[in-house]
Amino acid sequence: MNPVVILSGAGLSAESGLGTFRDVDGLWTRFDLAEVATPEGFARDPALVHDFYNARRANMAQARPNAAHVALARLSKMPGVTLVTQNVDNLLERAGAQGVVHMHGQLSRALCHSCGARWDAPAVMDSEAPCPACRTTAIRPDVVWFGEIPYHMDRIEKALAQADLFVSIGTSGTVYPAAGFVDLARRGGARTLELNLVASGGAFDAVREGPATKVVPDWVAEMMAG
Repeated sequence: MNPVVILSGAGLSAESGLGTFRDVDGLWTRFDLAEVATPEGFARDPALVHDFYNARRANMAQARPNAAHVALARLSKMPGVTLVTQNVDNLLERAGAQGVVHMHGQLSRALCHSCGARWDAPAVMDSEAPCPACRTTAIRPDVVWFGEIPYHMDRIEKALAQADLFVSIGTSGTVYPAAGFVDLARRGGARTLELNLVASGGAFDAVREGPATKVVPDWVAEMMAG
């Protein structure tokens, strides 16, 4: 298979019951993200931040991969496919996906804000719990907050420069740097495709609208057929 870069966003997991940020009932409307998704918010009230992510971790544990996750998991095993996600859930991995690039980190991982150690997060994190490496009480979820640099950007930009096809799935196209991936891919000569419930208005060569559980498996079937 020629090089393909796939970017997935919150719309991929919405049908599994994990809330998106920008829907009417999304996380933007129910929480002040400046308090729970920024380094400054964590510094002000780490217990509040842990409560928020403990709830999201519990929600993730109850969710199940949907047909779109399963289809992408199949495709991830093909040579030449780079699967990047903005999502911090583990539904792609639970569907069997390999080599998922989590540019915004993972709810299932913990990070020491002091020494940088990382480990598997427990179901419930506590602001008073010590880091297993340095014993300081500075542990946090290993997720990228607003104002922080996403992970693996060098790897992602290299893959985009080499891609023949870039596919964006279930993302609003408003948060950078991910919102700029379509332009990076186009500059490298890649074809671009958006699969989304509603078109984002980005500069894609083609758009397929519909629920992720419908449009993603259909597209993957076409790709796997050759």
